[in-house]
Amino acid sequence: MIIGTLAVFSSIAFFAQTHGTTAGTLVTAHIVKLAIAFLFMVFISKLNYTILARFSRVLVILSCILLIAVIFYGDFVFGARRSLSIAGLSFQPASLAAISLIIHVSVLLHEKQEYIKSFKRAFLPIMFWIILTCGLIAVEDFSSAGLLMGITVFMMFVGRISAPQIFGIVLIGIIGAAGFISSSSERQSRVTQYVTQVTDLNNSNFESGSGYQAQQAHIAIAQGQLFGVGIGKSTQRDFLPAPYNDFIFAIIAEEYGIVGSFIVVIIFTLILIRGIAIVARHAPDVLGTLMALGATLMITLYGFVNAAVATGIMPVTGLPMPFISYGGTSMLFAGLMMGILLNISKYNTNERARFYNG
Repeated sequence: MIIGTLAVFSSIAFFAQTHGTTAGTLVTAHIVKLAIAFLFMVFISKLNYTILARFSRVLVILSCILLIAVIFYGDFVFGARRSLSIAGLSFQPASLAAISLIIHVSVLLHEKQEYIKSFKRAFLPIMFWIILTCGLIAVEDFSSAGLLMGITVFMMFVGRISAPQIFGIVLIGIIGAAGFISSSSERQSRVTQYVTQVTDLNNSNFESGSGYQAQQAHIAIAQGQLFGVGIGKSTQRDFLPAPYNDFIFAIIAEEYGIVGSFIVVIIFTLILIRGIAIVARHAPDVLGTLMALGATLMITLYGFVNAAVATGIMPVTGLPMPFISYGGTSMLFAGLMMGILLNISKYNTNERARFYNG
């Protein structure tokens, strides 16, 4: 959160100037959102995770209703309807849908363990919610839908869904992804730009058009070298689209260098290791294991993908970096997922046994 606040302060100055406000005002708003997310995280950590599980079906149904609403009545954000304004408050239903689906899939896998290999009784009911939710998200946010689909499929693998069924899901996912990409010229452009970026570094598309974002991010990272240009001294923030959100890792790399950006990657890696190897592995039941696994993957994979996009490892996706990128909805639900991890870790069977054994 501290790293994110510094990065936002550095990257949002040009945006503030062009929108008639100040960087201080926007950073203050960012800190307020961080504080709310932190309090939310603390509250969820005190609430037994089984209570959240009881409302999983209601949450996922509500999420689907909101996703349908955003398709028709949503506000445009970077050329897509991703936000919904209710009573003056704007939020992105996709974030609620993602965490709701992870919780609900965990509940279904937990409830159906006795007949988990059954195609009709286990596989189909779980896939119904996954396809419905991810399909509604993919209409306007294909990247988030694809990542969420991958996480839920991995959860199903851990939850002992049979290998042939998992293979079928992967095959359907590949076909569906190809269909979604071919249906949008913008998505096709991003894929084409990425392939060109790998095969032809001197291509003229890097100077403008679809390759502009990636090119500016690469320049920022190159300028940072080993130790960076210094806090608040970024120059690429004036050229990068959304440097405070989608490409905030490039600003971190420019100002703090390879060393500073590597520290961010290490932090996410530690969360990944702790969340899976400790919290999920030693959870008291299957429900806790799967919820911890899903929450960990949501937090860390979003961070890794954001960094991968900035460094050119992956095509442009538009995914924020949890706890670091500017934004309210993603921050709130990152806090919720971290709260779930903290909650489940309190019931760690290995730690409890070690305590009682002296």
